[in-house]
Amino acid sequence: MKKKKSFLKYIKILLIYIPLAFVLVSIFWITLHKWVPVYVTPLMVKRSVEFAGDDSFKTKKKWVSLDEISKSMVMAVIASEDNRFDQHNGFDWIEIDKALEAGKKGKRLRGASTITQQTAKNVFLLPSRSWIRKGLEAWFTLGVELIWGKERIMEVYLNVAEMGKGVYGAEAAARHHFGKSAKRLTAHESALIAATLPNPLKRSASRPGPYVQSRAVQILALMYKVPRPDWLDKLK
Repeated sequence: MKKKKSFLKYIKILLIYIPLAFVLVSIFWITLHKWVPVYVTPLMVKRSVEFAGDDSFKTKKKWVSLDEISKSMVMAVIASEDNRFDQHNGFDWIEIDKALEAGKKGKRLRGASTITQQTAKNVFLLPSRSWIRKGLEAWFTLGVELIWGKERIMEVYLNVAEMGKGVYGAEAAARHHFGKSAKRLTAHESALIAATLPNPLKRSASRPGPYVQSRAVQILALMYKVPRPDWLDKLK
């Protein structure tokens, strides 16, 4: 009888108490960052460890509010990363269906990750490809959509996204690549930064190769076609 009670106790801890504690802690964590700036992310720590022996590596980041970032930069990342950013609930099912269809046809799987998903991953999780990580990413994606809202999601994304070797966020990227504040970025400069986002360690906005230049032109054209968020024009 004692063994049975002990077993049931462990099952209860494993299946009820631990999941409940995770839910409560994660909700508190998400809610906290609705107002508190995100100064360090797991990816920043990972990169610091990866480049520990590289004397040329230096972390560059500066948190700024969304109204201190060029509206062109906002539209550039929407055009580049998530055309329906202001219309979905964190998951772009249209892009997910396209990715699944491409996979069925044996084509290379296309990315379907939204800005919300990327933000959730950057802020709360270490990079990995496990199914557990994917499940946690989905949970945090739902959380930031419900608690933060689109404007805050964009603000956090544009402050923590990796935009170069040791360069995080639009303000640091603008100063590193163009010697100016993020507020003063032009549409073309914003498009160049956005063009590097899939692989910012190998691509440069200030020294763009043929691909980045071509991709920036595509992004520039899309910036005036994709839906523009209503809240964007309310910013200073």
